[in-house]
Amino acid sequence: VQLQASGGGLVQAGGSLRLSCAVSGRSFSRHAVGWFRQAPGKEREFVAAISWSGENTYYADSVKGRFTISRDNAKKTVYLQMNSLKPEDTAVYYCAARYGLGSPYEYDYWGQGTVVTVSS
Repeated sequence: VQLQASGGGLVQAGGSLRLSCAVSGRSFSRHAVGWFRQAPGKEREFVAAISWSGENTYYADSVKGRFTISRDNAKKTVYLQMNSLKPEDTAVYYCAARYGLGSPYEYDYWGQGTVVTVSS
C-alpha cells in the first residue's frame, strides 16, 4: 500500500484548504485512513481518521468543527477539508492507512507529507 498526500499550500487565517490522500494497492475499501500533522519543533499529532466503511470518523479536539474527513472508495482517495484555518494549523500533514479494524490512532502505512502554512 502506498499513499500520496497533496493539496497543501499557503493560506491566510480563516481560509480553507482540501488535502487529498491517494492510496494505491488492493483492498482500499477495507483500509482505515488517518491524518496526522507535525509542526516545527513539535511531535506528530493525530488530526482525524475515517474507518474503512466510512461510517466512523474521529477528530482531534483542536480541529473538531473546522475539519472534515471523507473518503471516495471509487477514487481510492481520502480527503481532509480544512476550514477556518488558524496559524497554529501550520504543519506538515501526513496520511496513513491500516487494513481493517483497529485503533484510529495506529497505522501501518504512511505517505510523505504535504506542507500547510497558515499566515496571520
